[in-house]
Amino acid sequence: MELPFDGAISAFFENDAPREVRDAIRRADKDDVLDPGFPYSERMAKKTYEKELEHLQIELVKLQHWARETGARVAIVFEGRDAAGKGGTIKRFRENLNPRGARVVALPKPSDTEATQWYFQRYIDHLPAGGQIVFYDRSWYNRGVIEHVFGFCTQAERESFFGQVPDFERMLVDEGIHLFKFWLNVGRAEQLRRFLKREQSPLKQWKLSRIDVDGLHKWDAYSAAIEETLARSHSPRTPWTVIRSDDKRRARLAAIRHVLSHLDYSRKQPRAVGTCDTTIAGGPDIWNG
Repeated sequence: MELPFDGAISAFFENDAPREVRDAIRRADKDDVLDPGFPYSERMAKKTYEKELEHLQIELVKLQHWARETGARVAIVFEGRDAAGKGGTIKRFRENLNPRGARVVALPKPSDTEATQWYFQRYIDHLPAGGQIVFYDRSWYNRGVIEHVFGFCTQAERESFFGQVPDFERMLVDEGIHLFKFWLNVGRAEQLRRFLKREQSPLKQWKLSRIDVDGLHKWDAYSAAIEETLARSHSPRTPWTVIRSDDKRRARLAAIRHVLSHLDYSRKQPRAVGTCDTTIAGGPDIWNG
């Protein structure tokens, strides 16, 4: 089978990955969590996960009904390292919702025209109207991390972004939009394990990009950019919620639970929502590089 990018991910694993990363991947069983600092050594059991997910998705249906009835607007930003599970988490949010009122925004690189506009302009065009839930699969925070790491923006442009983003998000909240910001964090060994699986699967190879491949060599640069971005854009009114996503199942439940627990929608069942696992979801202080 022909591998994407001429097998660059496998080559990185064999030749360039840190030894401890290679060793962790080679000795792990399928359900093992690779990061020794993760609060659980194995991923959540499938039956437990599916039962909890069903209860939470029922609550999400209620949430959407409440939004339609009241005109509430919900915007949920998903950021994180490549292969951290953003798309899979969004899928579980939307699985049983009416897609007309729960849409995904995943923008490509700016067009020539968009590149001349105010940086936030193209994201504003996709903000929720009354009764809508919008999921940003990556967002304006591209400038804080990816564009910086790959040199797609100048330092002056990045500083302008950090100067404007607190006021921009505060205006969204003042306008009445319920804004949630998730940073999905994944360890280096788990990220590489997921990339290797994608490389070998004809059904998942489309998920890989040249940015993913080149980014394997930029782990430390990503870490520095992420740490700075979280520090400079976290505030009491527009906080970041970090989701430790080495176990995708726990990460998905934690993200859904966080949104449900912070909105006072009608017919809410607190027992079904449950309690957030603070070892999986928390503030920037639980981000572990």
